[in-house]
Amino acid sequence: MEILIISGLSGAGKSRVAAALEDLDFYCVDNMPVTLIPKFAELCVATRGRYERVALVTDVRSRESFDELFKSLDELNTLGLEYKILYVDATVETIVKRYKETRRRHPLSSEGLGLTEAVQREINMLEPVRQRANYVIDTTGLTLGRLQRILLRIFGGGGDYKIKVSVMSFGYKYGIPIEADIVFDVRFLPNPFYVPALQGRTGLDREVSDYVFKNGQADEFLRRFEELLEYLLPNYEEEGKLSLTVCIGCTGGRHRSVAVSEAIAKRFSDKGYNVECIHRDAEKG
Repeated sequence: MEILIISGLSGAGKSRVAAALEDLDFYCVDNMPVTLIPKFAELCVATRGRYERVALVTDVRSRESFDELFKSLDELNTLGLEYKILYVDATVETIVKRYKETRRRHPLSSEGLGLTEAVQREINMLEPVRQRANYVIDTTGLTLGRLQRILLRIFGGGGDYKIKVSVMSFGYKYGIPIEADIVFDVRFLPNPFYVPALQGRTGLDREVSDYVFKNGQADEFLRRFEELLEYLLPNYEEEGKLSLTVCIGCTGGRHRSVAVSEAIAKRFSDKGYNVECIHRDAEKG
């Protein structure tokens, strides 16, 4: 089991890091009490593979908490469980600016410190954790896309991680899916709805698919679409995008869009992409 302890400065972006790691199949728990880390790890082990990648966000600010954190980490070693620490950092100026923009209070402000002094004190207090960290990510000036690229490089499987592609068929009569990133209209293709023997079937049936692809238009569309997506996907990956939803629409979402979506999903699955094919409206009407 892979255990990642996420710590770092308040306002540096620990929660944002955890959210990005969830897309990399980590099971994330925010604000995990350090004394519960060993027990939580034991529970995960007891699930026998259900939780293979676990990321725990901790918030440590007192000298006593350091002792408790390091004691809990030593207990993980005793249990034979390996762990790594990811420390999320940022400059004082960056954190002060973020707190001013959100109008939140720094956790140490209650001790009568100004914002800058509170941030500096937390930096000093967290230095022992930073020294033990396996990875340090400075989020100063990082966009979300750049942060995701860094996490992909470290935790995405040696650079082999590919963007997840969801291909969804839908019917325009039921509305465009709200999760769509890219939408294509295939209502220009031959419509099996007007063939009595095919009307009650869907694009998953071979006879319907053959009808949609009968005159070469669908094949030409696939060729051009494939070229476009082959250009787009590496650029989306470079930007740190972890998933892309491509929606293919026809009138009712039962025939043309289903057949074309299945063909797209197969082509890109064969290319090694993580692809799922969803037919939102195929059973309607």
